[in-house]
Amino acid sequence: MLRTLPREWRVSVTQACNGQEGLEALRQGLGQVVLLDLTMPVMDGYQLLSAVQAEGIETQIIVISGDVQEEAIRRARELGARAFLKKPFDPDQLRALLSELRLLDGPALAPAYAPSPAPQVTFRDAFRETVNVSMGYAAALIAKVLEVFVHLPIPHVNVLEAGELQMLLADANRAQQLTAICQSYIGSGIAGEALLMFYDSEVADIAKLMEHGTAEYQEMEVLIDLSSVLIGACLSSIADQLDVFFSVGHPQVLGEQTSIEELIRLNQQRWAKTQAVEISYSLEEQNIHFDLLLLFTEGSMELLEQKLSYLMS
Repeated sequence: MLRTLPREWRVSVTQACNGQEGLEALRQGLGQVVLLDLTMPVMDGYQLLSAVQAEGIETQIIVISGDVQEEAIRRARELGARAFLKKPFDPDQLRALLSELRLLDGPALAPAYAPSPAPQVTFRDAFRETVNVSMGYAAALIAKVLEVFVHLPIPHVNVLEAGELQMLLADANRAQQLTAICQSYIGSGIAGEALLMFYDSEVADIAKLMEHGTAEYQEMEVLIDLSSVLIGACLSSIADQLDVFFSVGHPQVLGEQTSIEELIRLNQQRWAKTQAVEISYSLEEQNIHFDLLLLFTEGSMELLEQKLSYLMS
């Protein structure tokens, strides 16, 4: 974000790590213009917008987010955002928007923005942001299919040893009575498995959402259809950002076509150390949520790091 600011823009810059820090800065008068994310820890973008509106703080807010659901855009504007930019974006888009909103004009109250040395971004942070964008596009697709609003979390990114992964999957399967759909993917030297896990008690509710007055779906067909949409959209967005191509395998229902234990056994060597991403989707006004687990093989990690390093350079 710092790299995209127009160099001639006469502003001083304040950064905040979450919505609460941002709100405190605004209360101190440090934000005549705010570039705001929606998915943040402590206080998210919607909560900050609501607080700014409630407290009557004068500021111009531009939301820049990977949550690109039509309802997310509508809610942000309703809460006072002047504009909404979808991630990922390029500097020309931001410059054009700032110019359109007449935020580049006005008296020279400060020296032109002098960019400081590029901040160091860790692999984990860069990868989490890449996934953040991809899960937003996947959620927008699900929101259209199911006609609901999808709440998005901050994705968890961790490196797991084979034993840790086996315990995670086995515990989830025992504790939650899960139905899991698995799809493998491979391309450009990167490979892995995507697992979408549904809670059995919610499967019938998901089926009802997808009927929309047409002939009834078989419940397992519903889960496979939904998995294909969600996993496909998520992987497609990651591939676009990293400039790679993924070939995605056919969905497999764990427990029917293969068990979690069998999945682990078959992939034990590839998954000696796995880059794992956990995303938990929940549907507003529905007692429905499901977890997406993206697992990248140990052999993929070096190339992932190279791709993200190039992206951040």
